[in-house]
Amino acid sequence: MLILLALLVLLCLGLGLRLYALERDIRSCARQLRSGRPRVSMAAPNAAAEELLTAIKALLDLREQEEGDYRRQERAIRQQIANISHDLRTPLTSILGYLQLLEGEGLTAEERREYLAIVQGRAKALQSMIVSFYDLSRLEGGEYPLSRERVDLYHMLSELAAEFYNDFEGFDMTVELREGLPSVTADPAGVLRVFTNLIRNAMEHGRSRMSILLYQEGDEVVSVFANDAPGLTSEDVEHVFDRFFTADKMRTGQSTGLGLAIVKALVERMGHTVSAELEGDLFRVVVRWQTAKQ
Repeated sequence: MLILLALLVLLCLGLGLRLYALERDIRSCARQLRSGRPRVSMAAPNAAAEELLTAIKALLDLREQEEGDYRRQERAIRQQIANISHDLRTPLTSILGYLQLLEGEGLTAEERREYLAIVQGRAKALQSMIVSFYDLSRLEGGEYPLSRERVDLYHMLSELAAEFYNDFEGFDMTVELREGLPSVTADPAGVLRVFTNLIRNAMEHGRSRMSILLYQEGDEVVSVFANDAPGLTSEDVEHVFDRFFTADKMRTGQSTGLGLAIVKALVERMGHTVSAELEGDLFRVVVRWQTAKQ
């Protein structure tokens, strides 16, 4: 009987010590949870409690990650709003300035025509900018209608290059378009917008060299638009497809940073891929079009 009683006392003492250690661990973990740094092991082994703490830690890590993502998105949105405001304000300020000049009574007819032409040009640029904002938002929201048709890239790009012929003056220009290429499945208007944006981007940012290539590589038709870009860095290239990104750090109004973002959205919506690369001072945008199934 005494032996049984002693065993019961020892058992109770062992359980008491175990409960004390467990309570101490739980209190310690509670303090660490409040501090945001929970531990996942306990002095007194308890698989269920440790599993719970591991799950709690995972939830806290996820919350911390989400908060970090939210802060980054918030900063990006604020920067985008600032960029939009600046990009809209630049032509508006110019328009208002020339309208004020037009109120002057001493202007000659030639000066008046010149100022009106400038106002008209700035207004068209502003209209184009607003349309680009709208189109990009529709593309990213999946609300931009795109058809699926067979498109002859050679025919479309050769005609477009001919239209831009006079604009290429001053560039060391290379145009190499392979004939007899297979068709691709895409939206004709979307392809035209992609090619137009890429040509304009090369003309706006190129200094003296430009090239347009079109050829087949395996099951893909590849279009390459290249220009020299001495001021561009590898870090810039990683962001050229971001909304409102421009390598013009002063945002002089020459670029809104939407052209390549629209290119990427259109190409991917049509089921193809686009990438950018920098080799020395030569910047390339490469679009890989999957050929249409026979």
